[in-house]
Amino acid sequence: MLRIAVPNKGSLSGPAADMLHEAGYQQRRESKELRIVDPENDVEFFYLRPRDIAIYVASGQLDIGITGRDLLIDSDADAEEILPLGFARSTFRFATKPGTVGEDLADLKGKTVATSYEGIVAKHLADNGIDASVVHLDGAVETAIQLGVAQVIADVVETGTSLRNAGLEVVGEPIMKSEAVVIRRVGADADEVKVQQFLRRLQGVLVARTYVMMDYDCRVEQLEKAVALTPGLESPTVSPLHNEGWVAVRAMVPSKEAQRIMDDLYDIGARAILTTAIHACRL
Repeated sequence: MLRIAVPNKGSLSGPAADMLHEAGYQQRRESKELRIVDPENDVEFFYLRPRDIAIYVASGQLDIGITGRDLLIDSDADAEEILPLGFARSTFRFATKPGTVGEDLADLKGKTVATSYEGIVAKHLADNGIDASVVHLDGAVETAIQLGVAQVIADVVETGTSLRNAGLEVVGEPIMKSEAVVIRRVGADADEVKVQQFLRRLQGVLVARTYVMMDYDCRVEQLEKAVALTPGLESPTVSPLHNEGWVAVRAMVPSKEAQRIMDDLYDIGARAILTTAIHACRL
């Protein structure tokens, strides 16, 4: 039975559970549940603190887990990313009072950096040969500068509003970009067939969320132009219609571009254009 760690709370928890449900796996009904068994899929789920998941997976007690890339790197656990999941995206950056340090990373030399992600920051500074002190703080770190604990902070930045409200600005290039990822222990000997099946299911959800199925009718003489607009993954399906000189076309198209593609198809004479959501797929 495949043993999988899932975030039990925070921004990773809900989207992870939704994706697993879309992939056909049972999920807990109450937030107090810490473990459930899905006998039909031969999987056992453990609901853990996101920050602890990399440690459990690296220990070999659990086969794979879902956590944040930032939490994986910060843990320094013997685990590796095997599939990005596309949600809970964030950017990790340095910030300070305007005019305190320049845009060059070397300007952090001799400074004290406060962060909740000591492992990420220490590794980033060491990799770039910067001699700076790192102070670990739990929770919000914006007040560290105001209280004199540090000259610089390193934290997740989304809109930057909280930083501006604290009188701070981002400096330098991003330290890293994070998102939810599937991880496993380095050199793990878990059942590879089950792991690959799990990954295929999640990949199917990612594709289903990214594409829609588009169907339309067009005249034969416009088919090449239409196919250029909807090439599909390998190629579109083309079927003759009862009315001579017309064909029906079906192809997967990126959902973000669907409306533009429909406009372009209409302009070249295609009709009966419709899109359908994809709930699952294997590619």
